[in-house]
Amino acid sequence: MSVLVVTGTCTGVGKTVVTAALAAVAAARGASVAVVKPGQTGAGDGEPGDLDEVRRLAGVADVHEFARFPDPLSPAAAARRAGLPPLRLADAAERVRDLAGSRRLVLVEGAGGLLVRYDEDGATIADLARRLGAPAVVVTRPGLGALNHTALTLEAMAHRGVQLAGVVIGAWPDDPDLAMRSNIRDLETIAARPLSGALPAGAGALDPAEFLLAAHRGLAPSFGGGFDAAAFRDSYGLDKENT
Repeated sequence: MSVLVVTGTCTGVGKTVVTAALAAVAAARGASVAVVKPGQTGAGDGEPGDLDEVRRLAGVADVHEFARFPDPLSPAAAARRAGLPPLRLADAAERVRDLAGSRRLVLVEGAGGLLVRYDEDGATIADLARRLGAPAVVVTRPGLGALNHTALTLEAMAHRGVQLAGVVIGAWPDDPDLAMRSNIRDLETIAARPLSGALPAGAGALDPAEFLLAAHRGLAPSFGGGFDAAAFRDSYGLDKENT
């Protein structure tokens, strides 16, 4: 694949860390990687944004931000509040295609969840993925609420013709609770496939060398990593206790 969209079940689920992990693993294998944030919100001019985090963690300097709005709102609402024109996803799609013409992989990180609005017409990151014909990685939380949010996200993707590249848990704790352990099997049932990864909680605070190791361990072989979904399920899931 040349373009991969990273979306989430909600805001704060770890999309940026997962994006950085995908970039780090691909770059470590020698691939040319660009990372795109179509619409950055919650950051003013000169303030650090999500791409600064990706650059720090993954060491990837080929990063592209198409629009920025200072208020921590959806891109549509933030543009309206700032009195600025919203980001046109048709233009964003053309710019991503241009990047993909000379890169092995272009990662596109959305804002918030799948159906967050980018303009007053209701354009979403799902629409951008469909325009690009790009599959999407869905980043989810591990605990309570994850199953419903993940199911709704995957249903919305299927309804819009967006292919699922995999479900990744954005922050897996050292000591998962009962709901988190139970959710492993159910997340795989909802996705109709094994988990595509689980990044450790706190990965965003690691230095680049440590982060690359965590990224490789936390991403499935389909993304260039060494994550073993069956071993993860056996280690943390509840099935073994019930047999």
